[in-house]
Amino acid sequence: MSNETFDSVWDAIEDTAAEAENMKLRSGLMMALEQHITRQGWTQGEAAKRLGVTQPRVSDLMRGKIHLFGLDTLVNMVVAAGLHIEMRVLDAA
Repeated sequence: MSNETFDSVWDAIEDTAAEAENMKLRSGLMMALEQHITRQGWTQGEAAKRLGVTQPRVSDLMRGKIHLFGLDTLVNMVVAAGLHIEMRVLDAA
């Protein structure tokens, strides 16, 4: 058993640093959308209309099916939800 530690679960399970960063961004956007939908009290059907997607797509989002969403799609959904994204780029540790 390894004693190796990681800053994120994505660092532990993804093959490359780039893949881990992509997953961190996608998961952050998905969590923000899920929380926003819940706070607003939207049904999945209402969320779908507001986000410009189908209700099954919202269901996938709410169930955390991250492999079904790319960054472009998530950014479009976040903006459609009326949210704003800010990004910081830092030197790697």
